[in-house]
Amino acid sequence: MSASAQDSGDRRGWGYIFAGPSVSTGSDSGTSLNVGGGGEALLAGGFGVGGEVGYLADTNRFGNGLGLASANLSYHFNGSDSSRKVVPFVTGGASLGFRDGVNAGGGNFGGGAQYWFKERVAARFEVRTYVFSSDSPFNVGFRVGLSFK
Repeated sequence: MSASAQDSGDRRGWGYIFAGPSVSTGSDSGTSLNVGGGGEALLAGGFGVGGEVGYLADTNRFGNGLGLASANLSYHFNGSDSSRKVVPFVTGGASLGFRDGVNAGGGNFGGGAQYWFKERVAARFEVRTYVFSSDSPFNVGFRVGLSFK
């Protein structure tokens, strides 16, 4: 008879880092770079909560970027099943953009997948869209990163 004190393959929470290109709509649209990190925790049945901070800047004017903070809800398809290598997810929530004492509230939504190639490390691929108001440009980005627990 054997017993384990804990299930080391359980995926209930993790941190992540990311970077990737993005594009904005509008008159001054161009290619941007989005970098950052965050964390997620699964609550029940694949549903989770998370938060992240990041930086979004035009590749030609990187020092003139926008700080981003987001609080999200998510759903991870078979997210806590440690036998799954690929775990797709969808996410969305509230975002705050900030620069030089000016704040803009908005939202974000996206989806992607994590590929758990090691017990505690996954590759993370995601498409994320930020929207701050109906009359401002929105940003769509592709992010690649690592998740770790």
